[in-house]
Amino acid sequence: MKRVGMFVWNHFTNDARVLRECTTLSQNGYDVELICIDDPNDPSISQYEEVNEHFRVFRMKRYPTTLLLLQKMYRFIVGKKWPILPALAVWGLFVLLIPWLTIALTVIVALLLKTKVRVIWVRAALILRMAIKGHRGNYDIYHSNDLNTMPQGWVSAKWRLKKKPLIYDSHEVQTSRTGYDSPWYKRFELFFINRMDSMIVENDTRAKYNEDLYGFYPHVLHNYPSLEIQQTEEKVNLHAMLGLPSDEKILLYQGGIQAGRGLEKLIEAYPLFNEGTLVYIGDGKIKEKLQQMVKERNLEDKIRFIPKVPVRDLPKYTKNAYLGFQVLNNINFNHWSASSNKLFEYMMNEVPVVACDFPEIKKVIEESEVGVTVDPHNPKEIAKGVNYILRNPDKRDLYSKNCKEARLQYNWELEQNNLLKVYQKY
Repeated sequence: MKRVGMFVWNHFTNDARVLRECTTLSQNGYDVELICIDDPNDPSISQYEEVNEHFRVFRMKRYPTTLLLLQKMYRFIVGKKWPILPALAVWGLFVLLIPWLTIALTVIVALLLKTKVRVIWVRAALILRMAIKGHRGNYDIYHSNDLNTMPQGWVSAKWRLKKKPLIYDSHEVQTSRTGYDSPWYKRFELFFINRMDSMIVENDTRAKYNEDLYGFYPHVLHNYPSLEIQQTEEKVNLHAMLGLPSDEKILLYQGGIQAGRGLEKLIEAYPLFNEGTLVYIGDGKIKEKLQQMVKERNLEDKIRFIPKVPVRDLPKYTKNAYLGFQVLNNINFNHWSASSNKLFEYMMNEVPVVACDFPEIKKVIEESEVGVTVDPHNPKEIAKGVNYILRNPDKRDLYSKNCKEARLQYNWELEQNNLLKVYQKY
């Protein structure tokens, strides 16, 4: 049985794609160890987790021990747990005895605790811990999810006498995505592109982009959800949870509450909707901003927010929706080229969609007839799409019925074979 060392730069609590890939490999003759990041603020997750007999998770300690010690010392003094005069007296004594060393240490501590140096230190130490764990694992195949785990994969797979295969699984377009504006990301990716053995991307639009950029067409592995996980008879009574009448139409967005996903446009469009309650399920950086927008418009009763839920429980919420939204904005190539897992999650649960008219998403919706596409930057266009479905219940029922057929095509049970084909090369 071949052993796989896989890296991902998150806590592995809501990463459905990585969960599917690891589970598939573990059920098809591979022994998988996933190396990810611990979350000291979440007591519900542990540093070690055994998902099944051949799939284990190792979460690396997030913060260096030295940093934690320095933080405790800083809080001890600043928090006035130590009287300020004795503290100053001790510091002054050290300055008199070894002035340059004391001043230098003071500056270093200040930099480590209060500047970007701290961020670099934390990330570098974490990458090092992940790389050490991966290298010691001596796996037969290494698999890096996204660009931020390529250094770990490269060190683990290639810094040895007998080099091991390295797979680069790029979930996003690293050279054109939110937060990746520096030209260094392109140089960084190019460095590792020349040192990996196989590359995986999400769809053909991104594969063609990669071919134009680097001269080769990578493997395509669509981010389709699993029929097994999505097909559940259980259902959370979202109407009761939110205190809504049982016949109220829930207009649902589920996923990360992040910039560039058109979520502000939904709030701007809402007053133009003929009926329904807009519900957001998820968390993220702009959630407070959205809540403030809702408050300013006095729409608290009509636009609701629910925290993110575990991947396996999400379908129980999705089933409540009359329609679902996927209204990414065209802020970079990564968004414009997305296939979007949410689109297929709605489809799995027979929920018609109002979605952006970007190539990969539009292709699926029009070929399968599971919803409507709109200009996601225009609130009036979004409202037009919503109201079309609201005014035409027969059309809505047709879209929902078509979802049952479409999910037999767009599912992980079929798509996983493309992952196994990549691994069969090694």
